[in-house]
Amino acid sequence: MPLRRAGAVFIGQTTTPEFGWKAITDSGLCGITRNPWNAQKTPGGSSGGAAVAAATGAGVFHLGTDGGGSIRIPASFTGIAGLKPTFGRVPAYPSSAFGTVAHIGPMARTALDLSVMAGAMSGRDISDWQQGVGTLAPLGRIEEVLRGARIGYWSKPPSGALDSGIAAVVSHALTCFDAFGATVEPIDLPGGDLLDLFQHHWFTGAAARLALVPPSERAGIDPGFLEVAQAGAAFDVHTLVAAQLERAEFGAAMDRLLDDYDFIVSPGTSIPAFDVGLEVPLGSGLSRWIEWAAFSYPINLSQQPACVIPCGMTEAGLPVGFQIIGARGDDARVLSAAADLEAAFVPMTHAFRQKDLV
Repeated sequence: MPLRRAGAVFIGQTTTPEFGWKAITDSGLCGITRNPWNAQKTPGGSSGGAAVAAATGAGVFHLGTDGGGSIRIPASFTGIAGLKPTFGRVPAYPSSAFGTVAHIGPMARTALDLSVMAGAMSGRDISDWQQGVGTLAPLGRIEEVLRGARIGYWSKPPSGALDSGIAAVVSHALTCFDAFGATVEPIDLPGGDLLDLFQHHWFTGAAARLALVPPSERAGIDPGFLEVAQAGAAFDVHTLVAAQLERAEFGAAMDRLLDDYDFIVSPGTSIPAFDVGLEVPLGSGLSRWIEWAAFSYPINLSQQPACVIPCGMTEAGLPVGFQIIGARGDDARVLSAAADLEAAFVPMTHAFRQKDLV
């Protein structure tokens, strides 16, 4: 494994939900993983254990997987940094049942640590056929990457609604771009019903994963996962192929958008961390985690690099994440922008960095 070859010392495994299927972290095996800022709140998921370990200083580098936000959501909820790299930068073998929406990436306390870890993880592995044969640019630091940049601000999630408190914190964070001489313009994402499009890919992946479990061993599986897998199994082949073609059109439109803009930025999540033991916030009217993860899953469909860093806190004392998205292959620019913004956000994040963790 590349991290071992680079000298990394593994000190333990961290918790996830079964099959990494949802954006909170609980399971019948390990129970509930809690947010270190407030033990009554979720740390997000599916890489929730890794996020909590990073936030509490249990190790330096933490491994996450992201098929619909599973690195970026817990990074946002726990006040750490997390990178979903360009698809194929980090090899994955065996392939995920969730297909080419699934990415592997680093989680840590700072963007600099993300760069170090991502550099060690990246590279060609002929066992991963889905990587392709091209070579992506190295992850060296790029100075003044935000100087005079054109920034698109994406603030309208394709499902659910943006919490007003999150919106206020992120809007304040946007003022930091003035110091770089960057311009910020509101944008909307291209595409149609992105929630429906993602569900076709995610739910059918769940069905494929469940098919590997013998029926005699399914009694203890998370009921929510079973529901999602059953929904995926109900999609017919024509609908799935149509969804794959629609995804290709959306991905190309995103490539064009990021040819016009240096970066797209957005809230890390549309809502703050909510009560543990729930897939969706109580009283929200939502039915599945995907609906509130709407600043995450579109970028799994389009495969661009996306990094989340903390930019402040809610009035209730919970971290707020800020997402930076770049063109495919531009991971170094995304990480460099994240590092520059971390420094600019210091006054905004200092208060909760000094707060004692629960």
